[in-house]
Amino acid sequence: MNTPGIRIVVADSNLRPLSTEFERQLPVGSTVEWPDPTDPVAVAEAVVKADVLVSGTCTAATAQAAERLRLVHAAGAGTDGIDRSALPPGTQVACTYHHEDSMAEYVAASAVLLRRGLLCQDAALREGRWLSPVYAPEDAGWQPTLAGATVGFVGFGHIGARSWQLLRAFGARGLTVSRRGEVDAGAQGLEWSGTVDDLPHLLDRSDIVVVAVPLTAATRGLLGAPELARLHPESVLINVGRGPVVDEDALYEALHSGRLGGAALDVWYAYPSAPGERQQPSRHPFHTLPNVLMTPHSSGLTRQTFAARAADIAANIRRLAAGEELTNIVERP
Repeated sequence: MNTPGIRIVVADSNLRPLSTEFERQLPVGSTVEWPDPTDPVAVAEAVVKADVLVSGTCTAATAQAAERLRLVHAAGAGTDGIDRSALPPGTQVACTYHHEDSMAEYVAASAVLLRRGLLCQDAALREGRWLSPVYAPEDAGWQPTLAGATVGFVGFGHIGARSWQLLRAFGARGLTVSRRGEVDAGAQGLEWSGTVDDLPHLLDRSDIVVVAVPLTAATRGLLGAPELARLHPESVLINVGRGPVVDEDALYEALHSGRLGGAALDVWYAYPSAPGERQQPSRHPFHTLPNVLMTPHSSGLTRQTFAARAADIAANIRRLAAGEELTNIVERP
């Protein structure tokens, strides 16, 4: 039987629009506070008597203010903002996912948009220029579809695998490299898989490259000038992993010079330090390039993503209240 009176603090602005839905799924007798996530003092004060903190951030000050915290639950996959060393003994840390469907949709949409040249056509038509082989045969060629295109996945976790399911439906071919080369190409419907050491082979064959690996010491700068030079001038790069996986200078130069056909960039090299702050995402003017789709790290941010995450978190809180084993526990490194 659920224990009444569990106290929950939610310090994640993405869940606030779902507050009614979220609270409806909590154990009977729960109390919930929603302090301003940007006010660390308010969060620390709210967490003093809390059993659960729902947030991807838990500073040492917040953790030390907690007297009986039993669970810190991130509303996403990342838990690097949680200072585990300062948490009360026995406090568990959990995460959740569900962004792969939204991110795969972004990958597929970006691949079509860039491969078909729709960004350039849109910009031209706004100026009255019809960038079409029918109306401007000297300026516009026939654009290729995704059918028959070779997509190379740098990383094939749940994001890469879900993206491939969508792109495969368009008639594309697939390749991948992963850290250990553990992907079963045949089982996934891919033509080939290898390790990161085989990256040159993947790049040589790819029309579209999807970067979907986390940023680590091993992946920082994984795609630099020599790697990008292996792609052909019509190739498209889609980065939904982390910005610095692709060398910033080399990427801008490849796009600016036309040696790389286009890019969809959802992850960047500089981010705002606070909500509402204006911040250029790179020291280079990517925004001046007609062959770049720029988005603010939003590929996974949909209502469906956070509705599923809210349900996951509420289910874990119910397990906590009932004394059951939690899911998606992040073990201490």
